[in-house]
Amino acid sequence: MERLGTGIGWRPEIADAVERMPGIDWVEAVAENVCPGHLPESLLRLRERGVTVIPHGVSLGLGGADRPDEARLTALAERAEALGAPLVTEHIAFVRAGGSLTASPLLEAGHLLPVPRTRDALDVLCENIRIAQDALPVPLAVENIAALLAWPGEEMTEGQFLYELADRTGVRLLIDVANLHTNHVNRGEDPAKALAELPVEAIAYVHVAGGVERDGVWHDTHAHPVPAPVLAILTDLASRVSPPGVLLERDDNFPEPAELERELEAIQGALTKGWARSAANRVPSRVAAPTPEATGTAASAQPIPPAPPAAPRSSDCARQRLALAQTALLSALVAGTPVPDGFDRVRLGVQARALGVKRADVVAKVAPELPLILGDLYRPAFLAYAHSHPMTGGYRRDALDFAGQLLLSGGPEDAEVRREVREWWLERSGPAPRSTRPAVRLARATRRVLLRR
Repeated sequence: MERLGTGIGWRPEIADAVERMPGIDWVEAVAENVCPGHLPESLLRLRERGVTVIPHGVSLGLGGADRPDEARLTALAERAEALGAPLVTEHIAFVRAGGSLTASPLLEAGHLLPVPRTRDALDVLCENIRIAQDALPVPLAVENIAALLAWPGEEMTEGQFLYELADRTGVRLLIDVANLHTNHVNRGEDPAKALAELPVEAIAYVHVAGGVERDGVWHDTHAHPVPAPVLAILTDLASRVSPPGVLLERDDNFPEPAELERELEAIQGALTKGWARSAANRVPSRVAAPTPEATGTAASAQPIPPAPPAAPRSSDCARQRLALAQTALLSALVAGTPVPDGFDRVRLGVQARALGVKRADVVAKVAPELPLILGDLYRPAFLAYAHSHPMTGGYRRDALDFAGQLLLSGGPEDAEVRREVREWWLERSGPAPRSTRPAVRLARATRRVLLRR
């Protein structure tokens, strides 16, 4: 595996700062935010300097019940080629559910949701990854995700699940140590046990990020400083393996460049500490080495064998079972349907509210005119809309649907604000932008006057 070194997530808001940062060997860009034919000048300059750029996908949904969408795979491949990337990365997650496998409407989560660690889910994920690998021009690495909730009836630990996934497909792993901390707080999972079970030789690189705890729930925000527990997990990982690359992620609430540089220094310090611990453990001794069973960390040298395989099953049957389970969960999260049996209702409610807030925040970014027009009305109006209107397309479609539904319901009460929302919706909802020629504008105004009469 190519050595990457020290990296940082490239975002337009910090592009200039990233270019000036010392010691940056590579960057990662969100694949869906990059257009192959119009690469940002900042990324082009970084590439000219020899900085590696890796596209990081967020919408493929490899853990979903459907096979990967060909158009999304083609788009990801185009970005890898345009950036000259040595690999591409995605997530072990599902992001949509419903559709033909369940004879129900397709629902979009707008977020990465966990797959159940079951044989059905693993069978489907393995096939989806093989399809993606065949369609991509470079190797694929997949990332473990953070989760607020756990699936009932899981058959494997995260380490066992990832071990068998890598063993069956040859896929590389992107290990996010911040996500291991999130799952420790939210699901009681031991990060050290997860690391001990991982096939460390399959690691392509590592993510490090910050978050915040509220009411006993850890939110993986990528908008806060990296906390000490996450750095401690990174140290533990570095004591087991020297990862090819480590990258700092920051997606919002960007601090001054000096603060980002200090976080990178803290990450390097955690790695150095882990490497020193690993070297100390390799000091020759006359005392016989303890057996793996005695240490309780067998998989650091020899991964814990995965759970025994079940009898062969039909992939289509597994997909349908997974589709029904994922649709029931996503529908409860975004459409207010009953909570499926076995799920923690409190945690599911926390996740549902978090999804609504994220939708409101992202729509405010892709359609910044709406918060400006609506002012303080925007957030409560959008959250009320999101509670009963699941997202069925991307965030731009969500913005249009929100504005349209707001107008259909008779809002906003202020006539001038309502007029501005209507003009915004009309400008963007048609197949082409509305004409701004004076004669056409006069005709539209005349038609409105006549309709009022």
